[in-house]
Amino acid sequence: MTPARERLADRRLGSRVRERLAPRDPLHPVAWARAELRGWARRHRWFLVVFGLGTLLRVVTTLGYRPALWFPDSYTYVVTAMRPRPDLVRPAGYSMFLRLLEAFHSFALVVTVQHVLGLLVGVMLYVTVLRRGGPPWAGALACVPVLLDAYQIELEHLLVSDTLFTFLVVGAVCLAMRRPLTPRSAAALGLVLAAATLTRTVGLPLIAVFALLLLAYGVRGASADARPGRAVARLTVPFLVAALLPVAGYAGWFYATYQRVGLVGSNGVFLYARTMAFADCSVMKPPPDLAVLCDSRPPASRPASQEYIWNAESPLVRLPGITFTKETDTLAGRFASLAIRSQPLDYLRGMLTELGRSFTLDRPVYPDPETYGYYEFPETVPPPPGRHPALVGKEFAQRYERGPVTVRITEPFAGVMRAYQDVARLPGTALLVILLVPSAAWAVRARWRPGAVRTRRPPAHRFRSNWADSNWGVAYVTAWALLLVPPATAQFDYRYALPAVPLACLAAALSVRASRPDMTG
Repeated sequence: MTPARERLADRRLGSRVRERLAPRDPLHPVAWARAELRGWARRHRWFLVVFGLGTLLRVVTTLGYRPALWFPDSYTYVVTAMRPRPDLVRPAGYSMFLRLLEAFHSFALVVTVQHVLGLLVGVMLYVTVLRRGGPPWAGALACVPVLLDAYQIELEHLLVSDTLFTFLVVGAVCLAMRRPLTPRSAAALGLVLAAATLTRTVGLPLIAVFALLLLAYGVRGASADARPGRAVARLTVPFLVAALLPVAGYAGWFYATYQRVGLVGSNGVFLYARTMAFADCSVMKPPPDLAVLCDSRPPASRPASQEYIWNAESPLVRLPGITFTKETDTLAGRFASLAIRSQPLDYLRGMLTELGRSFTLDRPVYPDPETYGYYEFPETVPPPPGRHPALVGKEFAQRYERGPVTVRITEPFAGVMRAYQDVARLPGTALLVILLVPSAAWAVRARWRPGAVRTRRPPAHRFRSNWADSNWGVAYVTAWALLLVPPATAQFDYRYALPAVPLACLAAALSVRASRPDMTG
């Protein structure tokens, strides 16, 4: 070959090489970015479809119902935001969230932020499944209920604390799963759970749940490095300090305001209402000061538990003073304690009955038509709530908005969401099936795991990876805790069950994850 032909061949070869490497060539950043974006979209196409539909549905909701949908509790949150002080019934975390956005004077912005938080919950679920070695299809399926369930979307459009609480709890679970925990990440986990607790008090038991999980992790690590005290303390101490200091600070603020110990002043009242579903004073034989709280009607003829808190005919509400005074709450707590001690099986039966409402195939009206109606997209402008705190709080809501707060319904957007809500929801029975998937997957894996005799102790990193591999249990236990606490302390409510759904889906997706090890944590 002549020198000229050699040079021509080299040029042709170099041209082919450059064409092949063009997407990665720094001289072609646009082409490289497009190729990367196409590859990324192809890998995550199913999640992007679900995420896109969820975003579209939320846009339609914000166009159909302006500025936001109201719940009786909404006004109390707004009052606390505009006049910061601890509330006797609810912690002030969600009110401080409203306070952060108060400068914009727009409840429409508030619910828009809540819709964004709902979308971010889906993102966290998907990313966590992939980080833990799960297949993309499992991650996409785990996101479907939280992103596409009409009742989840409606809850995000309500001015209530549940969306913020769900975001914080899911964030805490995903943080615990992201990688083997360090003292810094354990402290961050504690702060997130403290924020969740100050948003809804049901988060307080979760601090104990996560502390036990961290303790178990520390003990397993200690068996590898033979330093049990140090291994346990390096995670549990920063976690408990970060979790309990904000809670203690809020409790101090509450005590300075009301001279009462606690985060709220209604624990006894709500537990009293819970026990009125079965409490029989002929069995309890209460002393005279407690007998005034008895209801002579048989349990089958009594109203829903919450009526004993808000209805003017309730024996508790008829007592002098407001329902949540220290004396009234203490009296109600004593009555509830006596009822549980006297009728433990009735209490357990009632709790399981309330829990069972989370798993019904249909969606029966409960606890009453008024409360049930708040979870449906309305066809006409809903009337203002009838509770006294809501009537008082309307003035503060108008000050927050700097204008009227009447709901404006715009068609056809509102009609689209009403029609969508008729068909797009997660049945309670499906939730039960999702909760059974991790246990079934674990049983199948244990049954078919090939037998082997372990001849030596695994190194320390294996204990850390075992913690990561079993992380579906964190989501699983947290989901059950969120489902169990409300029926045990108050009563079932549809909105109380919704925060458990994404965690149940996450646990199910992780339990069927791919067998390959996690390469990202």
